[in-house]
Amino acid sequence: MQTLTVGEGDDLITYDVRGDVADATADRPALFILGSPMEASYFAPLAEHFTDRPVITYDPRGAARNPRGTSPVTPEQHAEDIHRVIEAVGAGPVDVFASSGGAVNALALVAAHPGDVRRVVAHEPPTAAWLPDRDTILAVAEDMRATYEAAGDGPAMAKFIALVMFDGELPGDYLERPAPDPAMFGMSADDDGSRDNPLMRNLGPCNAYEPDAEALASLGDRLVVAAGEDSGQQMAARGGYSVAARLGTEVAIFPKGHGGFLPGDGDPDGFAARLRELLG
Repeated sequence: MQTLTVGEGDDLITYDVRGDVADATADRPALFILGSPMEASYFAPLAEHFTDRPVITYDPRGAARNPRGTSPVTPEQHAEDIHRVIEAVGAGPVDVFASSGGAVNALALVAAHPGDVRRVVAHEPPTAAWLPDRDTILAVAEDMRATYEAAGDGPAMAKFIALVMFDGELPGDYLERPAPDPAMFGMSADDDGSRDNPLMRNLGPCNAYEPDAEALASLGDRLVVAAGEDSGQQMAARGGYSVAARLGTEVAIFPKGHGGFLPGDGDPDGFAARLRELLG
């Protein structure tokens, strides 16, 4: 595995390439596996299932091995970062598996640079743009960011976990409910003063992103929208279903839930088999 970078300063992006890009073929292109704000290390177990082709993973802007910051990060910025990595590797068009915020960023990528990909599987993109409770979700995201600025990581992350575990449409009075105690999730309420949590930098812009439906529809079966079989009506899965509904396509089902590709509660073997099937 090679670890490389592209760009400099705040635009520096660190990425890894497993295998030899020269071994990629039209029928078996390089596979770019990504998420946001999850960094490359989370996707190593999934990448190890695809030794028959080159695999690219990366750390999103502001995360892990990249420079940290405090300003919000948009899906459009992430899309350009992904595009720069694909260009630097020289492996395009690539197959893409993108999960969570990474799936939103992948939708922005294929709208702006459709020639970068052969096929993209967007797993549970948490966009609220086409959900009936859009305004409530965005208000909750803004409340989390405000909590983070005022009280730090623990109180904000407790609110985030409560949101992602919520099943179904958010009621209009969601913000009137008592805030969850960080201790419920094994976290401290103490504020360490840091304000560079990548998740908090992405909240808001990620959830508010409205995909370009016309551009996505033009991709046909090159775009696959997916969700986990155990995700129910959690927000990220609902985002995926809303995108598929707007495009008039079916949702591809993966094993387990939002983190189905992870060891432990997930099923990396079953997840990889399903991804291989969808990539054809």
